[in-house]
Amino acid sequence: MARARWRSTTAAACATCAAALLLLCIGGFSRADAAGDSYSDLVTQAKPSHVHTEPLAVPSKTLMGPGPSTAHPRVLEAARLPLLGHLHGEFVKIMGEVQEQLRYAFQTQSRYVLAVSGTGHAAMEAAVANFVEPGDVVLVGVNGIWGERMSDLVERYMGVVVRMEKEGGKVFSGEDVERELTKEPKIKLVFLTHGESSTGTLQPLEGIGSICKKHGALFFLDTVCTLGCVPFNVDKHGVDITYSGSQKCLGAPPGASPLMVSSAAMDKLQSRKTKPFTYYFDINLLGEYWGFKDNPRWYHHTGMVSNVYALREALSILQDEGLGEAWARHREAAERLWDGLERMGLELFVEDVNERLPTVTTVKVPEGVDWKDVASHMMRKHKIEISGGLGPTAGKVWRIGIMGYNAAPQTVNRLLHALKEALDLYGGSFAKKEL
Repeated sequence: MARARWRSTTAAACATCAAALLLLCIGGFSRADAAGDSYSDLVTQAKPSHVHTEPLAVPSKTLMGPGPSTAHPRVLEAARLPLLGHLHGEFVKIMGEVQEQLRYAFQTQSRYVLAVSGTGHAAMEAAVANFVEPGDVVLVGVNGIWGERMSDLVERYMGVVVRMEKEGGKVFSGEDVERELTKEPKIKLVFLTHGESSTGTLQPLEGIGSICKKHGALFFLDTVCTLGCVPFNVDKHGVDITYSGSQKCLGAPPGASPLMVSSAAMDKLQSRKTKPFTYYFDINLLGEYWGFKDNPRWYHHTGMVSNVYALREALSILQDEGLGEAWARHREAAERLWDGLERMGLELFVEDVNERLPTVTTVKVPEGVDWKDVASHMMRKHKIEISGGLGPTAGKVWRIGIMGYNAAPQTVNRLLHALKEALDLYGGSFAKKEL
């Protein structure tokens, strides 16, 4: 009987509490609604009627264009970790680890490595903004869109561009560089693109750094499509300034872009007659945040915390595998792709295999075939992305990326199967050829 009375009393108390809580909530919502109504004169734009507010969901796709590439699941998990403050001790430690890992990826002992907040274009512009002063003469190798874009950037920062040109699909020799430096002794920087993703060429580096040094010029290199995938050594190749991207070979989300600067390049920066015409990309200020000196870290901007987590994880995967092993894996995957394409009767844009970029292959679109039909079928049916040409190759080629997580035999085989199927459907007379 006592237990029954206790249960009855408890139930009554619970009901009373629930009623009170309901009244409190209703009252709270009513007050919030009333407060919201008081701002009605400022809320003049209607809520977006076509945007659904349930948790975001995106389809899974295999990204085999020129970038971004498919991220490793470990990288995506790292990007989901709780945020830290950008000057918290734990985050500063992670930044230091990323710098050590970037030294390994770049193969350099330089102290001056960091990840710029932004995509590869941000690191590209940061380099130009700091190392090109008004009137500086810059030799730019133009054999695709990235040389064109660098020429534009240098001119925007009031530098003087000397164009060294080759047709798409061709690369520069040491003799080409030597000839231009001899002809124009005022050249202060020599820019080349290591992996020209618009044409699919791989620029040989042997001897070019030494030639630049002999003529008192800094060697400036784009490694957006090669860092972590293609053999090169910053210190041995005499590279003074190089930038890359997180979203290609490294397989991290775009937004944290590696940048390396040599001591010689830092000396040029310190001898500028004017401050860099940028605050956000000023490497002296960024260096205060990234620990270029032994001083306490200094606030410059809010670091891209989640992107740095992801970049660290991507670099950890590279570290676990080993740089030489990663280079070999990408080469093997590329050769598997090239062999499969040629077996289909397709022609590769870059003829010399030693000058062919392993990470982004350019494939000539057969006459009478619309590249968009083939690419659209592969995306629609197989959720595999390939791209069309860019710059000098626009409308002429497909660009197929084999980078990071995608540089695996089974992924290459899937792509070849999907491409063959698309060509059978949309290849016209090419599909009817006897192979």
